[in-house]
Amino acid sequence: MIAEPAPVAARLARAENLITQAAQAGAQLVVLPEVFNTGYEYTDDNYRLAEPLDGQTAMWMKKVAAQYGIHLAGTFLRSQDGEIYNTCLLVAPDNRTWHYDKRFPWMWERAYFRPGSGITVADTDLGKIGMLICWDIAHPQLWQEYAGRVDLMLASSCPPAAHGMTLIFPDDRQIEFRELGAVMQSIKRSADETFGANLRRQSSNLNVPVLHTTGTGLFRAKFPSPRISLASLLLSAPHLWKYLSQAEHVFVESRYFNETYIADALGKVIERVPAEIETFTLAEIEIPATPPQPRGKQPAFGISILSYWSDAFANWVVTPLYRKKKRGL
Repeated sequence: MIAEPAPVAARLARAENLITQAAQAGAQLVVLPEVFNTGYEYTDDNYRLAEPLDGQTAMWMKKVAAQYGIHLAGTFLRSQDGEIYNTCLLVAPDNRTWHYDKRFPWMWERAYFRPGSGITVADTDLGKIGMLICWDIAHPQLWQEYAGRVDLMLASSCPPAAHGMTLIFPDDRQIEFRELGAVMQSIKRSADETFGANLRRQSSNLNVPVLHTTGTGLFRAKFPSPRISLASLLLSAPHLWKYLSQAEHVFVESRYFNETYIADALGKVIERVPAEIETFTLAEIEIPATPPQPRGKQPAFGISILSYWSDAFANWVVTPLYRKKKRGL
């Protein structure tokens, strides 16, 4: 789905159009991208749009799953006891549900929801299904927690391609990621395969098929905690510090990773959705009778340690903003 924000009712209608087509083509399991019901943006609207587990989006998912006789998964911001989580909900045709909360909010996402805990193995009529959300996939320990316990992995994502982002300033000057110094250049070199080959190495090590879906289109937003967020990017580019006073008016812009595909247990992509359009793909995969055991030693994920450090720092920067805003829930 195009990730541009739109009213929830409009985005649910667009999702149902795709689901209808997929179900009519024979789909039994349909996976929607991360925050499919709202679109992806850094905005205070995220606090208002968080829903309970019996809210509009979850009820719609149950209705659609029952109507089309499918298992349906996707993520939305979930409110519970004054906290917000990014939750992947999996719904069976008979209205049984399982949910998994994103363990690792990526960078500035921590301004809008808190980390979850644990994993979820959904014991469905299709088999035992494990769930991850976006940046979770870059944490090998989570894959290890699922090892030998699942027949299939699904990941619902909506990752802006931050390594290809552009900073847009009020005077219309544009600064690309590669201009932000050696640290950023190192991150960029190792980031391209994050949701492609790197992800599939982990699923093939588990010896299971994987379904991965992403949003697409153009990501454009302002930073949460703008001065500190911008300063963190400029640490390795001192010549750009003159722009810090404009931080509240700076936009960040990028495309998305466009890695929506179905891969077999060997990590081979069977079908892939073309980039930059709103559509679906369909493939038949074989589910083993019992969860398979991993193939040998788990591989390293394959991206720069600097990516994890940058993520941890951004999480630290914006966590106080989340704590402040959620008090109003």
